[in-house]
Amino acid sequence: MSPFVFLSLLFLFLIDGSKGQLRVGFYSNTCYLAEHIVHDVVREASLSDPTVPAVLLRLHFHDCFVEGCDGSVLIDNVREPEKDAFEHLGLRGFDVIEKAKAKLEESCPGVVSCADIVALAAREAIVMTNGPWYKVPTGRRDGLVSDKSHAGDIPDVRESIQQLKTKFRNKGLTDKDLVLLSAAHTIGTTACFFMTKRLYNFFPSGGGSDPAISPSFLPELQAKCPRTGHDNDRLAMDIMTERKFDKNILRNIREGFAVLESDARLNDDARTKAVMESYLGPLTPILGPSFENDFVESIVKMGQIGVKTGSDGNIRRVCSKLD
Repeated sequence: MSPFVFLSLLFLFLIDGSKGQLRVGFYSNTCYLAEHIVHDVVREASLSDPTVPAVLLRLHFHDCFVEGCDGSVLIDNVREPEKDAFEHLGLRGFDVIEKAKAKLEESCPGVVSCADIVALAAREAIVMTNGPWYKVPTGRRDGLVSDKSHAGDIPDVRESIQQLKTKFRNKGLTDKDLVLLSAAHTIGTTACFFMTKRLYNFFPSGGGSDPAISPSFLPELQAKCPRTGHDNDRLAMDIMTERKFDKNILRNIREGFAVLESDARLNDDARTKAVMESYLGPLTPILGPSFENDFVESIVKMGQIGVKTGSDGNIRRVCSKLD
C-alpha cells in the first residue's frame, strides 16, 4: 500500500471516528457543571412534587423508543409533534427539562443537548427515589425529526408478552432488559383509563377481569377504578412502595398483584418469568444477581438506542423548538 493510500484511509477513518460515541464525562471540559446543574433542577422539582421522579424516568423511556434517545419527544413547534401521539398520553416532565436547559444555556451556551438532559434527569430521578446512582454516558445530539406517526414503537400496556418482547428486541434489548425496565414501574402511578378493559372487559374472554389478577387484589383495583367516570383517577403501579425504587414490584407481579396488564404478562413467558425469579429467590441476596446492578446495565443500554453523535443532529437552544 502506498503512503498516499495509507494516509487517505487514515484520514477517512479519523473523519468517521470524529462522529464520536457516547462516553462518561463528555462535558468535563466544555461544561463541567452540566451534571451538577441537572441534579439541582431535578432535586428541586422532586422536593416540590414527589411525582416528578417517575415522570422523568418515563420521559426517558418514551424518548428512546421513538427516533432513538434524541430529545424528539420534547419538540412542539412542528405540525404533528411526536409528543401528541396517543402512545405518549399523560407524558409530563417537559418543564423540568426546559428549566435545566435554560440554566445550562446560561453557563454553557449551545453545549449540552436536550437528549443528554433527559438521560441525566432520569438518573437523578432514580437516585431521588433511593435507587442506584450510575454513570451516564453522554454526547448525544438532538434529533431533527418529531412526528407522532412514528410513535408506534412504544410498548402498549395491552400487548401480549410476545408483542412486548418483539418491540424490545427490535431496539436491541433482551428479554432480561424487558423485565428490568418494566420494573421501573416500581415508582409512579397510572390512570384508570388504562385499567378499564383489564378490570371489566378483558380480551380475549370478552368480559370480566384479567384472570392473572389475584382474587384478593381485584376488589381493591375495582374500588380505585370503578367501571365508569373515573378515567383520570390514578393509582400506584407498585402497591407497596410507590415512591421507593426497589425490586418489590417483581414480587407483586409474580404473586398476581401487578397493576399494569403489561407487567402481568411477564408471568406468561418462561424466560421473562425466570428472570424475575432470579431476583426473588431466598439465596438471591447472597448468591443471586444484583437487581440494582442489572437495572443500571439495562437503562444505560436503553439510553444508547439510536443516538445521534458527532455531526448528526444538533444542539437545541430550547428543547421544545426545532432550530
